[in-house]
Amino acid sequence: MNKNIKINKFKVLFKNKKNSFMPFFTLGDPSFDSSWELIKSAIDAGADCLELGIPFSDPIADGPVNQRSMVRALSAGMDFESCLDLIKKIRDYAPSCPIGLLLYYNVIYHRGLEQAVLDLSQAGVDAIVCGDLPIQEGENFDRCCERVGIAPVYILAPNTPDLRALEIMRRSNQAYTYVLSGLGVTGVKDRVAPETISRVQHLRLLDPSAHMIVGFGISKPEQVKAIWAAGADGAVVGSYFSNLIEKNLGDLNKAQNLIKKFIEDLG
Repeated sequence: MNKNIKINKFKVLFKNKKNSFMPFFTLGDPSFDSSWELIKSAIDAGADCLELGIPFSDPIADGPVNQRSMVRALSAGMDFESCLDLIKKIRDYAPSCPIGLLLYYNVIYHRGLEQAVLDLSQAGVDAIVCGDLPIQEGENFDRCCERVGIAPVYILAPNTPDLRALEIMRRSNQAYTYVLSGLGVTGVKDRVAPETISRVQHLRLLDPSAHMIVGFGISKPEQVKAIWAAGADGAVVGSYFSNLIEKNLGDLNKAQNLIKKFIEDLG
């Protein structure tokens, strides 16, 4: 028996819970220790799973808020090794919490694909989204991930045709499909657009068995609940939390408390 075969923690989560909340944090923002405390507090407040970003100098899918978050982490000295250390610390603290990574392909290409995914698997990662890797270029990535028990995850855009959407959902079926709430980069939006709701509903009809997590632009508890009501399995909030960190660098306890309150308000 292949010792790397394991039941993905996201599969377990979605089997047991209908509406999941996934906060995003850049690893090491604004420092290793502060990042750990912020992530720990989100887990304690009831986050169902985590999306963690490995800081990168050219994050093309991210808007200004998350770009600055990554600059802070890089300026604090975060690199691949220190990100692994922080992931291991999180995994030790929360053994059953599903951990997804959002990163850019250059990060793992630079380390070597096979070595990178092995290191990430051993650190406790369950799924990886490469923000700049399309499915037609991802077959080797898929094979390497699945060999070490990590689920490859692909991004589904608002203008993705149905046939391609079905292929993306099939390729992401070991964990979840990352559904964009709108065109463009990460950032805070005031509301969930009606077309986002109808898009999620359409995708749910297209593949009733797919697990979908919606991200980009979600910044309020009521927006999270609207995404859930539309039929998504989960919702991501990232830039809003990065913004709270940025605005409270002199008092991170305030940022920590606001993040906890946001999660607790989801019920």
